[in-house]
Amino acid sequence: MAETEQQSGSTPEDEAPEEGASFTFMVPKKEISMVPDMGKWKRSQTVEKLMDLLGTLDRWINETPPVDQPSRFGNKAYRTWFAKLDQEAEALVSVVLPADKRAAAPEIAVYLKESVGNSTRIDYGTGHEAAFAAFLCCLCKVGALRVDDQLAIVFKVFNRYLEVMRKLQKTYRMEPAGSQGVWGLDDFQFLPFIWGSSQFIDHPTLEPRHFVDERVVNEHHQDYMFLECIKFINEMKTGPFAEHSNQLWNISAVPSWSKVNQGLIRMYKAECLEKFPVIQHFKFGSLLSIQPAKP
Repeated sequence: MAETEQQSGSTPEDEAPEEGASFTFMVPKKEISMVPDMGKWKRSQTVEKLMDLLGTLDRWINETPPVDQPSRFGNKAYRTWFAKLDQEAEALVSVVLPADKRAAAPEIAVYLKESVGNSTRIDYGTGHEAAFAAFLCCLCKVGALRVDDQLAIVFKVFNRYLEVMRKLQKTYRMEPAGSQGVWGLDDFQFLPFIWGSSQFIDHPTLEPRHFVDERVVNEHHQDYMFLECIKFINEMKTGPFAEHSNQLWNISAVPSWSKVNQGLIRMYKAECLEKFPVIQHFKFGSLLSIQPAKP
């Protein structure tokens, strides 16, 4: 996803036909530099169904207000919200699947339920985020989503997922799961920083140093996933950015977005995918198997 490219919208001079071929090659080029550009191309029906699914989860938060309790964090109303998802998950997933793949609903629903946090601890972290990525991966494997829908998957579906998770975190004051505190990248998320930094590669004016400028964040956050993450951090934390988000502060000194992107991918592999406390909770089935890859 580091440099996502689209073929639509190419002009005739971009085309490079190959002799004797019945189709035309064209030089791929970037078309999607910000979220509003998504309207340039057709969205698949499944993406719209996923947006409906996430809209349902959002509506349930409105219907399940926080309860009065002595503890400030971990509002127990979250458990009521989660119980509804636990009960309805298979039905929600079934609607998204092709008719001949509905038998996969119980397996895929597990990843959806794992992606919204832990109902016992009332916490959320990068392991839950990874479960949503696994959920989307399963939908690709059964043909509900196409891999070439990747721009819509990331900047529409995953973005909506982030909105719902932020609402959960704020409404029920969820604890960060396995937070590394000030030395972590972020209390709750990681993937939007990878995908968000890829959005900025080759940007003509905005450089990594700009994301610590609150004016830039407020002006551009609706167009860029990375800046939306920074805005949420600024809303949730007080004090100097360099103190409460030291890792991100250090990243802002990196000279280019491509270097930021590459570094974040390496960091995600080391800090999330290869960390036992995160992966011990990951569930494997037939679609995402733990069996070794065939040579």
